[in-house]
Amino acid sequence: MKIKKLSILGSFVALWLTSHLSDIKQIFVGFLLILTFGILHGANDLVISKKMNANNLPNFHKNVLQYLSIIVLAIVLFYFVPFITLTFFVLISGLHFGEQHWNHLFEEKNAVLKNSFFTVYGLLILLLLFYFNYTIVIDVVKSITAVSITSNSILYSLLIILVTFISLSLYLYRTNEQFKKELFEELFYLLLFVLLFKVSSLIWGFTIYFIIWHSLPSLSDQIQYLYGESSSANFIKYFKDAFLYWILALIGLAVFYYYFNDSQYFISIFFSFLAAITFPHVLVIFTMFKIKKPS
Repeated sequence: MKIKKLSILGSFVALWLTSHLSDIKQIFVGFLLILTFGILHGANDLVISKKMNANNLPNFHKNVLQYLSIIVLAIVLFYFVPFITLTFFVLISGLHFGEQHWNHLFEEKNAVLKNSFFTVYGLLILLLLFYFNYTIVIDVVKSITAVSITSNSILYSLLIILVTFISLSLYLYRTNEQFKKELFEELFYLLLFVLLFKVSSLIWGFTIYFIIWHSLPSLSDQIQYLYGESSSANFIKYFKDAFLYWILALIGLAVFYYYFNDSQYFISIFFSFLAAITFPHVLVIFTMFKIKKPS
């Protein structure tokens, strides 16, 4: 509950900053937050994997190999089939965002229903962001995949996901008491996201949700799983454990920027790199939530 209050406060602060920061400053601050808290929240994946396999070292080594293999495979797929890979990346990001947001709020024994709802909710967030920034999104997709999408395709996708979200919500409202208690509060948050995305640039709107509503709550959950309690002292432990991986990720991004910043393929390569390290992170957190009891 404490992290939720901080997220609400942070959202209104970010909304206030929207009218005081130029587009260039929004992009600068947005990337700064993504490169710090954003990447940091995924920098301890191997430490989490090690704890999940504390009594099985060979299995941990196997997981590390799989983790690295997924990164390489994602980069290869982005090169050969960029549009399909990008579509899959959006889908799995939807599941990841929805899982982080809703995992604590209700326990649903039906795994298919639960994961479907997580995915639909996360896609609703992403498509709202895309819809209010469709011009830039269309340009980015074309630069990455060479495929031209239209504003109508974004709108129709949003409407389909919205109808699906409403349908699943009505069903869960009737069958799940915990969901019923949380629904109207969550609808308020959705309205808040709509307002934020409408008045923000693509990078700033994404940063607000990704950092305030995803990365910080995820950090809290990971710290609790690793050290037993989410506290400032344990955050320092988390930072020390994650520091080397975080620095390596930043160095990797810096090398890519140095060699490809003047290349027409830089956006594609940069995004592919970020997406590639996201795929195994989603798998690690998905497994962690299976083990970790909701707080």
